[in-house]
Amino acid sequence: MTSERERAYHHGDLRRVILDAALDVIATNGPGALSLRDLARRAGVSHAAPAHHFKDRTGLLTAVAAEGYALFADALAGAPDLRERGVAYVRFAATHPAHFQVMFQPDLHRTDDPDLLAARARATEALREGVADLPPAGRGEDDRLAGVAAWSLAHGFATLLLSGALTDAMEGRDPEEAFRSLAGLIFTAEGRGGG
Repeated sequence: MTSERERAYHHGDLRRVILDAALDVIATNGPGALSLRDLARRAGVSHAAPAHHFKDRTGLLTAVAAEGYALFADALAGAPDLRERGVAYVRFAATHPAHFQVMFQPDLHRTDDPDLLAARARATEALREGVADLPPAGRGEDDRLAGVAAWSLAHGFATLLLSGALTDAMEGRDPEEAFRSLAGLIFTAEGRGGG
């Protein structure tokens, strides 16, 4: 009897099967546990088959990061203002923890990969647009520093959330609502852009 993964491979979808298996491993055990040989075993293919699509482990992690940034850019683009972009940031981290782990560890992937660069540029632009939409009073004197403040808040919150460090502090609160409250503490009412 042929397994579902073997059928997917025979239909030309080995790249996706390997990516999905890699995401499972990363989400469960972290990127350090990733092995092309193990992923090939999981997919039911020869140990050399993943290298056909990714060349090596770094190539696979680069594909994970590029896909993550593309999904991230899409998530951010739908948000109406900076605060909701922060909420989308937190939501993305919670729903794509494996991508999130790899995206922000440049030592794991090829930072000069064209697909990665294009997807990262889209995500960066979506974040910058959120800052640009703030009234001057909400940005302070430097747009770049306002962007760093917003990014630090969202990224820090998401990282702490994923690590479990906020479990006690959250007391069962919805993470997205908690982030909205935190953003309100940092960015003034006139600077929230829709808030």
